[in-house]
Parts: sequence; structure tokens; C-alpha cells
Amino acid sequence: MLKCRTLWRTLAPLARTSSTVCRQNARRAGLNNGRLPACVPAAHMSTAPAGGGRENQLYVLLVGATCVGGAIYAYRTVKGDSQRYQDRIDEISSRPLKTFTEEPATPTQSEPPAAPSPAEPSPPAPDADPADPPSEEPAVEASPQEAAEPAAALIVEEADEPVIEASPEEAAEPPVVEPEPSPPSEPTPAELTEPVAESEPPAAESAAAEPAEPQLEAVTESGDASPASHKVSSHTPYLLIGGGTASFAAARSIRARDPGARVLIVTDELVPPYMRPPLSKELWFSDDPSVTETLRFKQWNGKERSIYFQPPSFYINAEELGSAENGGVAVLTGKKVVHMDVRGNKIKLDDDTEISYDKCLIATGGVPRNLQVIERAGEEVMKRTTLFRKVEDFKSLDKVSRNVKSITIIGGGFLGSELACALGRRSTESDLEVIQMYPEKGNMGKVLPEYLSNWTTEKVKKEGVKIISEALVKSVVSKDDKLEIQLKDGRLVKTDHIVAAVGLEPNVDLAKSAGLEVDSDFGGFRVNAELQARSNIWVAGDAACFYDIRLGRRRVEHHDHAVVSGRLAGENMTGANKPYWHQSMFWSDLGPDVGYEAIGIVDSSLPTVGVFAKATAKDTPKAATEESGTGIRSESETEHTASSPVASSAPSPTGVQHKDEYGKGVIFYLRDKVVVGIILWNVFNRMPIARKIIKDGEEHADLNEVAKLFNIHDD
Repeated sequence: MLKCRTLWRTLAPLARTSSTVCRQNARRAGLNNGRLPACVPAAHMSTAPAGGGRENQLYVLLVGATCVGGAIYAYRTVKGDSQRYQDRIDEISSRPLKTFTEEPATPTQSEPPAAPSPAEPSPPAPDADPADPPSEEPAVEASPQEAAEPAAALIVEEADEPVIEASPEEAAEPPVVEPEPSPPSEPTPAELTEPVAESEPPAAESAAAEPAEPQLEAVTESGDASPASHKVSSHTPYLLIGGGTASFAAARSIRARDPGARVLIVTDELVPPYMRPPLSKELWFSDDPSVTETLRFKQWNGKERSIYFQPPSFYINAEELGSAENGGVAVLTGKKVVHMDVRGNKIKLDDDTEISYDKCLIATGGVPRNLQVIERAGEEVMKRTTLFRKVEDFKSLDKVSRNVKSITIIGGGFLGSELACALGRRSTESDLEVIQMYPEKGNMGKVLPEYLSNWTTEKVKKEGVKIISEALVKSVVSKDDKLEIQLKDGRLVKTDHIVAAVGLEPNVDLAKSAGLEVDSDFGGFRVNAELQARSNIWVAGDAACFYDIRLGRRRVEHHDHAVVSGRLAGENMTGANKPYWHQSMFWSDLGPDVGYEAIGIVDSSLPTVGVFAKATAKDTPKAATEESGTGIRSESETEHTASSPVASSAPSPTGVQHKDEYGKGVIFYLRDKVVVGIILWNVFNRMPIARKIIKDGEEHADLNEVAKLFNIHDD
């Protein structure tokens, strides 16, 4: 082909020159004929040498050579197209083999024909002007026989792999693998607070469709439970660091506003996003002996569900995210981000993989604190200590509780009290001793006023828990196959296992490499009102230290905050530019009979006013979930539902109430005579009213009248 093109470029100037000479000779001959008599013989116009015949012969020769060259070019073009067609058929027929192999090295993609190298340009089309630049290769339509025969006989042979024969239809057209549609699932906390994109159908949550425990192979297609080894795209438009509630809420929010968005979640856990509250609540009350494998539980209303927000079919493979036509959400499990380059808009994983991004969300959550005396006690003590946070911690503690005689929980806050009640209920069915110790005088002493803390302590004791209050740990040693906890007042406690539930530290490991500011008072990444730490970096969940327009700068470590802040961050990543003005709530259950919901700043060091009433059978967490139909009490109701609350017409009780009447009520927390926090004690589905009271920020002369808004005196 190259030789023909070179020959043509050599002969073309001669052809043009000879044509010009011929026209000049004809013009001269015409002028001469005008001067000669009409009887001049016609022989003078012949092509004899005397009349310029040599140039005409050369012209004929060049035209003939051009025709021959064109014929050769057309023949070789058709032959080359046939060869390219055959190569294309081979490539198409090999696709099924690549698609269904067990561990593809790279994502299967249709590859275009190789472009010609610079040294070998593509030949022009047969009817193109040679002076024009070469165009794309012409399409040659093969006959049905030519198209069918090579494909029908095509057999792909590769070493140690099965042989797949392609049918004529498969060879003629690339196979299209459509995603399997997912049936609808139960509402999740994130779904209760935000719309779902129409292009993204909810996934199934039935026991048959959902595996017991979605490990790494559930979100990729690998049969190995180790971290994914497939090559991940080096760029993603939306990168979410962390695999918790905030990341999942952000992913759904991004997809709702941008249905074609490609979202990559990177998490160091080996499972897709899940909700954490059931790990210390309902899972412990399950009657299923395989609950640690299924991770399915019955809510207080008896309805069963999984802790996972969505089953694995909801996500797409991380290595296919870059080529997904309609986008999607992918989870890269078992990977930790160790470095962040905010100028280059890229991150580095612990396996040295680099991924660039357009927009990034940091939702790294927190890590459980430990006591220094335990950390210094040695390896043997650390082996027998649980820092409760993840699915693995639930599985481990469940196994321990079935094989030891004594468990001591250090901490009197939300997590410690919930685990104490859960294990205490189990101790009534076995020979397990459950001890809870804390430095405060009563249970949840940092949150509840003293009188209510003491009342709650008695309720926890009735669950089978031994309480040791005002306990400051001095040392922990391993001796005679027991752990000995020495308190500063001289008391000695012997136990088999320790659960340290003493708080959470925000995970800000990326702050140093990213150059992001960490708040010195509350911890966490400092963000602006739109949850931004940089122009294209947002932070949500436990790791965000944000400014509350009513309560000042804060950092919140609860489920509802993770849902709402993650959702808002996702919206702002798509250009919403909304400020975070939401007053998040949190809740805690001490078993199925005692529970509370709280909002704002609830600190027992603040002045409090409590208004209580006698509880009825419907004033329990179990009854509340049976009435509402949901097990996660964080619907994050919009504030307009509480714009015109109707106060109860029942008179409020007068005089000092007896301690046994703390069945249900409302506790107001005051700062400068303004309500900054509210606890609804065994009062449910009234959070919009509490949210509006804090938002208004007004002084109230009589909080008994304000308590009527919650209708606690109605039977």
C-alpha cells in the first residue's frame, strides 16, 4: 500500500505537466490551422513526431500506469479490510471467555482497531483526492456468507482455559450484559431522610437474595475474602473515604442529584456500609443462634431486617466503575487511605495505589478510646480486652460471652450502658457475671441529672448487672488466668474479660498529609457551614467539627447526625451549596422497656428542669416501634411538622414527684435561661417539637407549660 502511494506521488506531477503540454499543443495547432488554406491535408493534425506526438505518448503511458496503480490499491484495500474484519471477529468471539473467567485481570472492554503508527499513515479512500489528508478507514460490508462462516468456525484457544465457540449472532454483535434489577427493600435510615434516584432501583433485602454476611467477594466477584487485587480505575469523579453511615448517605444523595454519577467508597473494613446502633442493641436480643453469621435481627416491633443498608447487588464492582455507562456506587473494601494530596487531588492507598478525584468526602468516623492503664498492662491484657466499634467486635464479644464466666464493662455512657443491659439479660439465661464500673455516681451520670441517673442505675441492676460506681482504675494485671482490676480506693475486681467503653476519638490521620485543620477543643476536621474543609473536600459524620448557628461549634457522634450531614455533604458535592442547620438527635435503649431520645447539648453539669408523668404500657421503645413500624428512631423529621404544635389540655401535676414516677417525661437543659438541650424519656415521635424549641432560642417563664407540647399527661 505504501509503495502504491509513493508511486502515485511521483507520477502525479508528470501527469499534470503532460496534460498542460497537450493543451498548449492543441491551442498552437488551432492557431496554425487558421492561417493555412482550407485544403491543407488533415495529415498535418496527426500525432506524428513532427506534431508533438512524443508528449501524447507519455501522457497515455502515465494514464495507463495510474489506472494500474489504482487497481492494485483497490485490490489491496479490499484484502486488508477482509483481514481486519477477520481480526475483529476473533476479538469479538473472545469476549465471552474474558467475561466469565473466574478472576479477570482487567475489566472486559471492547477494544477499537489499533490506530496506524505515525510512520505508516492510513491510505486514503479510493475515490478521495490524493492531495486530501487521509480519512478514517472505509467500512466494507461483508456478505452474509463471509460474516457467518468465520464466526461459526471460530474457536478461541488459550492455555489452561476452556474453549468457547461463538455463534454467528454472538460473533456479529458484541454481547451486552445488563445489570440484574433488584427488587425493593425495606426503608433504611438514609432512605427515610432523602429521595432515591429514579435510575437507581432499591435492592432486595430478603433472606434469600441477601447473603448472611457480605464479605469482599460479595461486592467484587472474587471468591477470595482478602482485599481486592483487581486493578481499580485511577480516577473517580466522587471519592468517599470511609464506609460508614455518612458515606452511604452521601453516595445516595449524590446519585439522587446526579443519576449518572460514579461514586467510589474506600473502606478499611471487609464489608459494605452498615448501621452501627444494632451492634449494641437489638442483635443481642436475637433468638437466632447464627446471628453472628446472618447479622439479621428482630426490631422491638418484631420485624426482621439486616444491619446492612443494601445487599451486595446494590453496588457495582470497583474495577468496572470507570466504564459503567450509567454510573453507580462501588465499594473498595479492605483498603486504607494513608496519604492525601489536596493540591494534586489524589490519594494513596496502603498498597501504593493512587486514585485521583474531582470531589472528595472524608467520613472516617472515629476509633474507640482505651484506658492507658490497659495499654501499659501488656499483650496478655490487651488480648482479653474488647474496644467495641465494628462488626468484628460484636462477633468477638458474642463468642467471649458464651465461653467465659465474667465480663467487666468499664464506662457508664451510652455504649457501656447498652452493652451492660444486653449482656445482663443474657446472664439470666446462663452462668455469666456482668459487671459495669464507671467513675460517676450513677449510670449515664454525665448526661442525666443525678436523680434520673440513680433511677436508671436501679433499672440496670434489675437487668442482672452488678454496678460498681465511683470506680477509678489504677492498674490491670493478668494473674492466674484472670484479669485483676485494681481501683484507686483499694477495691479489687477479678474478671475474665474487659470491655472498654470510654469514648471515641475522631479519626483525623489524614489531617497531616492533607494539611487540614483539626479543632483543638472538640477534635475532628474543622469545616465551614457547608461542611467544607477545602474547596473540593467535605467532611461528614463523627469526624466533622462544624459550627452550629444556635449552639456554637460542635462535634456530634450519633447516627442521625451521620445520616443528615452525609446527605447534605453529598448534595453540596453536586453544587447545592446548602448550610448545615439541622439539629441532630440521638437515642439509646436500655433494653426493650426503657429508652430515650435527645437533641442539642445534654450535659448534666447544666441546670435542668424535668417534667414527668406516669408511664403506661405504650411508653416503651418496643411499643413505639410497633406503632411507627420502624426500628431506627432517627427519621430526621422536617421542622415544618412542628410549626404549630397542639398543647395537651390535661393539667400538669403539681408538687414534687416521687422517684417512682420517672416512667416518662421531658428534661430541659438550660444555658443562660435558654433551652439548649432536651431529653424525651420514654416519650417517642415528638422530636420535631423539641427541634423547634431549640431553634427558636427563646426564654420560657414556665417550662411546665412548654412540656404540655409533648402531651406527656395524655393517657
